[in-house]
Amino acid sequence: MARKDDLGRAGEERAAQYLSSIGYEILDRNWRCADGEIDIVACRGTRLAVVEVKTRTGTAFGHPLEAVDRRKLRRLWRLAAAWTRAHPGALLGRSLRIDAVAIVGADPGTGALEHLEDLR
Repeated sequence: MARKDDLGRAGEERAAQYLSSIGYEILDRNWRCADGEIDIVACRGTRLAVVEVKTRTGTAFGHPLEAVDRRKLRRLWRLAAAWTRAHPGALLGRSLRIDAVAIVGADPGTGALEHLEDLR
């Protein structure tokens, strides 16, 4: 289990670095509430993104983005609503969306990274 946790943490760190490098401001990481956890909350301009990060060493069990299905999206929207309630004013002048970052490779620091924006 520790290996999986380490892989996930390393993937989230890589995703945060990537988002920062393309102009996002990281507002929150690993935010928790009773309904679950948001990996990353970031904003760029008028966009506030709740970002789900999926990290895998390979695709033998499918691409990591396949895990972001309709059920997961509904949960992420509930979590996004909870985060905005806990952070009054965060949405002022911004639209809210759900993004996903997938990282595939033995080393999350160098693995292939894919960023999907505005999942519905």
